[in-house]
Amino acid sequence: MSIEISEIKIEDKGQWDSYVKSHLMGNVYQLSGWKAVIENTYGHKTHYLMATHKNTNDPSTKNQYSNRIVGILPLAHIKHILFGKSLISIPFCDMGGVLADNSDIERELLHEAIEMGKRLDASNIEIRNLKSLKSIVSINGKNDGKENVFFAKRWRTQVRSHKVRMVLELPESSDELMNSFKSKLRSQIRKPIKEGVETRIGQSELLDDFYHVFAINMKELGSPVHSKRLFHNILKELSGNSEVVMAYCGKKPAAGGIILNFKETMMNPWASFIKSYKKMSPNMLLYWSMLAHACDSGFKCFDFGRCTPGGGTYKFKEQWGATPEVLDYSHFSNNGNFDGIPISEKKIFKIGSEVWKRLPVVSTKIIGPAFRKYIGL
Repeated sequence: MSIEISEIKIEDKGQWDSYVKSHLMGNVYQLSGWKAVIENTYGHKTHYLMATHKNTNDPSTKNQYSNRIVGILPLAHIKHILFGKSLISIPFCDMGGVLADNSDIERELLHEAIEMGKRLDASNIEIRNLKSLKSIVSINGKNDGKENVFFAKRWRTQVRSHKVRMVLELPESSDELMNSFKSKLRSQIRKPIKEGVETRIGQSELLDDFYHVFAINMKELGSPVHSKRLFHNILKELSGNSEVVMAYCGKKPAAGGIILNFKETMMNPWASFIKSYKKMSPNMLLYWSMLAHACDSGFKCFDFGRCTPGGGTYKFKEQWGATPEVLDYSHFSNNGNFDGIPISEKKIFKIGSEVWKRLPVVSTKIIGPAFRKYIGL
């Protein structure tokens, strides 16, 4: 079989997305729309690699097998004068990663990523897969007997499993899901309803309200906030796979989330609430509204998003019945230094975090995205 690796063109997007949707391990973050999201939001150059099966020798089947996609690897190039250059698949998201028909094709895509990293003078490459890559080489340079292409080129490898995603299997209806909860959780859901909290599900008409809540929450956490353009572009480029969910105390936005859907799973990568409304528990109703929406829309699973095992966010998601699935992030380094992958949260979040909390929200909205664009998390 002859395999050719090239970068995606506009006319390839339909075939690319069809491949992602048909692949057992395909996820929403591998859809071609993220290319425009990343480029149009932060200006990062992207390299969406695809492996295609070239012409067969049998003329009678030439049209059937010619230029058929057999693997993909979306990459974004993040470069900064202080934090260095990295290729990430893909930044700002829980997952991304490589898809391939088999481990040989996977290896070819990773090999091309390494070559691209050399050309771009990137010191690190991060592949965010749900499961470990079949072809990855261990840190000690041993492999399955095949040529150790990564180690031979002095790119060391490491798999990090420090993050999990929390997934809840859903019943057929929201009523059934509510009845499965413990009485304490049911009362926590009913409390904001009694307080008059209401929820809405929509699209871009709710974006300003979501970003208002999101920016305040990020300031309180001491973290630079994403640009509002990121969420605008997600709603635009993934219009059939994205929604905004809001909770209101009176007419004021108090909690909000972005939900994505793909195949049988609805997921929530971003959610926030304003602490001053904590007594009314809008966050509980927000999550219940997302879960009920997922159930009644026919989804089989709800992905609460990634978190660190044992942390507060982990425990919050666990109370809903979600169970952890380990995320295997594969890292490649050309100097053996893995501390800078992903772009060091130690340097970003510890420097000036307390100062950031004291800034006015309007200021964080202006200067936050200038920092956040370089944080691949």
